[in-house]
Amino acid sequence: MRLLPRIHDVYVGRTVLLTVLVVWMVLLGLDAIMALSGEAGKIGQGHYSFGHALAWVAYTLPRRAYTLFPMAAVIGALMGLGQLAATSELTALRAIGLSRRRIAVSVAIALSLLTALMVVNGETLAPWAQGRADALKASARFNTDMATARYSGLWAREGDTFLNALTGEEQLSADGQSTLLLHDVRLYQLGEDGRLLSLTYAKTARHDSQGWVLEGVRRDTFGERSVARQELPSEKWASQLDASALASGLAKPRNLGVGELKTSIDYRKRNGLDAREYEDTYWGRWFYPLNVLALCLAAVPFAFGSLRSGGMGKRLFLGMLFALGFLLLQMFFGRMAGALKFDYRIAYALPPLLMLGISAWLSRRRVG
Repeated sequence: MRLLPRIHDVYVGRTVLLTVLVVWMVLLGLDAIMALSGEAGKIGQGHYSFGHALAWVAYTLPRRAYTLFPMAAVIGALMGLGQLAATSELTALRAIGLSRRRIAVSVAIALSLLTALMVVNGETLAPWAQGRADALKASARFNTDMATARYSGLWAREGDTFLNALTGEEQLSADGQSTLLLHDVRLYQLGEDGRLLSLTYAKTARHDSQGWVLEGVRRDTFGERSVARQELPSEKWASQLDASALASGLAKPRNLGVGELKTSIDYRKRNGLDAREYEDTYWGRWFYPLNVLALCLAAVPFAFGSLRSGGMGKRLFLGMLFALGFLLLQMFFGRMAGALKFDYRIAYALPPLLMLGISAWLSRRRVG
């Protein structure tokens, strides 16, 4: 099998790429419309307007494109190959000596170009844009001066006090009560002249139905020519900062790159914190290109049999069924890895291997 692309490779790859792009744009458009309709109920909260909702959806498009690409790839690949099969072009290609493996390689090379683009997008544009979207929504809805810095966590302001938290998470108790927990918190209190009056460090800041509580407190108060330090195991913090607004502004795992996810995982493990959500996202990024290519290669054998006699509806149905089956398998193994605490690498490797095995078995059965 020659590795250099030939004219038939370009033809098959171009056909598949065009159908994948069409399906991708349709799915992305439908997802964006549904997201915009979901934001309609939030319009009017604070300063949140239709323009803010539209801007939020626009900022989330790179992340949505990244998420929807695997499904668009398998549906588009099946529709493109099904179109070639329905017009007997696949039969003609086989008649001139092309093997199924060669056609599958043509599909894989074509899709690898878009996959590489999505990997770069998932590490650069998508996290940045999603972070901007979350900050825009939080500041408009809750009227809070707040920003999320890439390397220094969450920043918020209340009067003359500035809050900085490195990480945090929102927890739900068994009775449904929400608790916001911030880690490595620093409170900077400034005077009217802009001078730093006090710097308070807290190991954690917890907000529940009883209000804010700082734990592991160390406060430095600055005089004209002196500094006084006070250390407390815990203390109440009389603040009106909205916990929901702060939770919305926290840097979520999906907004981080692979390097930042790795740093967050190491930090949480060193401090005895739950890192499973970050590990899930981290290994999902590494297995993303493998999942896309394995999913599409596993679907290729269907184009040589049942799709030849079927119409567009049959190809679309099989593509959606195959993609949804894979996503459900991946979700199941991911949840099992989190619940049973086994390696996420195993959880992300099993679905593509299982789908490839089923596809190979069906292919041999059809040939036999």
